[in-house]
Amino acid sequence: MADKIVSINPATGVAIAGYDAFDDAKVARIVQQAYKEYNSWRLQTYKERAQVLKNIAKQLRNSKEKLAILATKEMGKPIQQGRDEVEKCAVTLEYYAKDGAGMLANEAVETDARKSYVTFQPLGVILAVMPWNFPYWQVFRALAPAIMAGNTMVLKHASNVSGCALAIEKVIKDAGAPKGLLQTILVPSSRIEALIANPLIAGVTLTGSTAAGRKVAEAAGRNLKKQVLELGGSDAYIILEDADLDAAVDICVKGRLVNSGQSCVAAKRFIVIKSIKKEFERRIAAKMQEATYGDPMDPNSRIGPMARVDLRDQLHEQVTKTLDKGAKLLCGGFVPEGSGAYYPPTVLTNVKKGMVAYEEELFGPVAAIIEAKDEKDAVHIANDNEYGLGSAILSKNRAHAEKLAAGLQAGCCFINDFVHSDPRLPFGGVKNSGYGREIGRFGIREFVNVKAIYIK
Repeated sequence: MADKIVSINPATGVAIAGYDAFDDAKVARIVQQAYKEYNSWRLQTYKERAQVLKNIAKQLRNSKEKLAILATKEMGKPIQQGRDEVEKCAVTLEYYAKDGAGMLANEAVETDARKSYVTFQPLGVILAVMPWNFPYWQVFRALAPAIMAGNTMVLKHASNVSGCALAIEKVIKDAGAPKGLLQTILVPSSRIEALIANPLIAGVTLTGSTAAGRKVAEAAGRNLKKQVLELGGSDAYIILEDADLDAAVDICVKGRLVNSGQSCVAAKRFIVIKSIKKEFERRIAAKMQEATYGDPMDPNSRIGPMARVDLRDQLHEQVTKTLDKGAKLLCGGFVPEGSGAYYPPTVLTNVKKGMVAYEEELFGPVAAIIEAKDEKDAVHIANDNEYGLGSAILSKNRAHAEKLAAGLQAGCCFINDFVHSDPRLPFGGVKNSGYGREIGRFGIREFVNVKAIYIK
């Protein structure tokens, strides 16, 4: 009997759809179709590929409301954030349609040859293993550069957003794109290793947990497949003594509560200089308590449910363990009564080394405040973590903050803004946050053969 994949509405706990997992024969046919399409797609000109990307962007916008509602039902995303996510995908497609050819243009290199240059050629079929938290954006930020470069893709999405995965495939089909450009494979995670081993798969991109990244890296390594891994994060925000506290708190709360706190680059650890800690605590606790949570279809709900009840319960356990070690609760920190995977905006302070909130990623609307003696101590605390995805510094002295940013072990540092992805900038991390880059110029060059041509 085939595995059953079920989507459950996290706001109600009610099952909304069920899907039969694809059998091995169907998966093999899909990969074969992707490989067949690759052999045609790679021969298309950049102009022809760009037009397909623009057509997909247009179809995304035509389907925006339907797609947003589906994400809300499957993983609890507040409805307006779902609309914004779809729009961001369309913008990214248009960005690569406009600038992708230039990023992949041949680069002349002076040698003793008559002519020598570097050219960038597609690798083949890319396997995308994607998470549920941004069910459209995570896919399109990998897909847009990959297909502009001439690759094709098969998508193994998180099981709880299987409806979103199929909807992405339909959008691309309705845009008139070639059939094998992107295809969804509905299988449980236990079958990813076999997918990676398929000789027609040329590379794999994964966004997910560090544990999942290790498994994918191991399987890809055995099969000598290129990987890009965007994994967990526990982003540190350093609030310096000269920060505009009103602006800083607004940025910190926005960064912590985006996508109901379920983002790899959400603000998670707030490292505050001792002299301003009490005032920062007061302001951020008040601001967090103002954030309403409830039905994600209600535009007044800033926070929806977490994606699954087990994830909510895991988060609450992390909060409880941190409090048991001596941290102080400023607001939230309880499991609401009734159905749904809801968790209130929560602020913990007096968080210290050895506590769960100091060491682990908190994937939900929980802020952890850590005191620093001075700037040097703040940078040390920020780096004293297994992750290195994003970071931020809040200060009126931008030049000084820029100097401090050089010492932070992270894939990016945002000064006086919350961390977010932008198609024009590379996105990825260091340490246990993974390796490789998505989007930007670096992203489009991940899944290509960087080939040297030498003519004597």
